[in-house]
Amino acid sequence: MSRPTSRTVGSSLSGPARAAIGTSLAGGALGALTNAPHQLSHLFRGRFPTIAVTGMTGVGKTRLADTIARRNPTIGTDDVGSATMERRTRTTTKGRGFRFRVVPGDNAATRLSALDEVFHDEPVDGVLHVVAYGHATPRRTAGITGAASATREELLAAELDDWSITAHRIASMAVRRDKPIWLVVVVTKSDLFEDELDEAIRYYSPGSGSPFAAKLDELRSLAGGAKLSIDVLPMCAPDGTKAKKGTPCERHLVALETRMAQLSGHV
Repeated sequence: MSRPTSRTVGSSLSGPARAAIGTSLAGGALGALTNAPHQLSHLFRGRFPTIAVTGMTGVGKTRLADTIARRNPTIGTDDVGSATMERRTRTTTKGRGFRFRVVPGDNAATRLSALDEVFHDEPVDGVLHVVAYGHATPRRTAGITGAASATREELLAAELDDWSITAHRIASMAVRRDKPIWLVVVVTKSDLFEDELDEAIRYYSPGSGSPFAAKLDELRSLAGGAKLSIDVLPMCAPDGTKAKKGTPCERHLVALETRMAQLSGHV
């Protein structure tokens, strides 16, 4: 009696069937390769969310980003502010961190272009909007000599105008996106008005009835309360020189960084 001959797997399949299986396997491999960059990008973004740092000129946006990123303060922008978008990266433990996009506060053309980039072209995951309760450093125009000056009322009015432009873009971004975004209003230079800090926090808090709060309430209404979280946190002078261990300024910095980590899913 003759023994049955052994066959390789699939040898009984017809030629077209074998071709179909080969095509399917090749397609699966190609699909995995095609999706790999997207998956890696999604993983990287989850570990290093992008944060826009916004606010009018003179509030110390770049200095704040430098402080959080543990970077030496940027030199050369004290008098006129930065006219281009600054980029910073902070790496924390376990391979996580943040990527900051500091939007210039002056120079209308580059500022609006930067706002479009962070809220439309490459939408960010969160926003640090920096305010100073009327204590922003007045800026003189580049090329003009002499000290700049402005009253506190003028600075508060300019801050409100600046926020109107930014809030509109945040609302537009929130409406387009599926996932929620977050906003932290950072009340910087709080060491200059410690006796008014509670009043300042109320001024920038939703529902307080202030002009700034009214625009926050409008933003929340446009974006949808479930799609936008809002926090208000104080910070000291943004260069970090006063944030020594155990001081109120150091506690403000730790509280801000902790909240950012919570909002970004790092803890």
